[in-house]
Amino acid sequence: MLRNILIILFAMTLSQAQAQDLPETIHGFQFTSLEGEEMDFSQYKGKKILIVNTASKCGFTPQYEGLEKLYQENKDNLVVIGFPANNFGEQEPGANEEIAAFCERNYGVSFPMSEKISVKGEDIAPIYQWLTQKKWNKVKDSEVKWNFQKYLIDEEGNFVEVFESAVKPMSTELLSHLEK
Repeated sequence: MLRNILIILFAMTLSQAQAQDLPETIHGFQFTSLEGEEMDFSQYKGKKILIVNTASKCGFTPQYEGLEKLYQENKDNLVVIGFPANNFGEQEPGANEEIAAFCERNYGVSFPMSEKISVKGEDIAPIYQWLTQKKWNKVKDSEVKWNFQKYLIDEEGNFVEVFESAVKPMSTELLSHLEK
């Protein structure tokens, strides 16, 4: 009996310690840009943030154009941040330099882009742990199902909504959340 109580207490302590490993809001995270610059999410306080896992060789890759348009038309109130990932069908095989050149050359991407990360699996990046797990984002669990899934964060750094890959950046569904 005592053994069972100790196991339960240990499990509770472990889960509390793990929950403290991640920041309360997105503003507590940092990322490294494609150019190798350390970026702090706290610089985006007061703006909504749209986080998108991207890939250069995906059927949804043309969404870069819509993401850039969304960013340009709303950059006083919104920042779009791309997180290249090679988790789905090896559709982002390039190195960071190749990804940056591709995005600029083909889509004129000027919004911030992270270095390549993993958005699922055992090597999932901490920011995607926060985005996909209710115990950290305090809103809902989700699973990154494919490239160009989008996560909307409010001005205070709190999780708002997740949008499937097929939801286009300039869609009414996504734009209506920006007006709130």
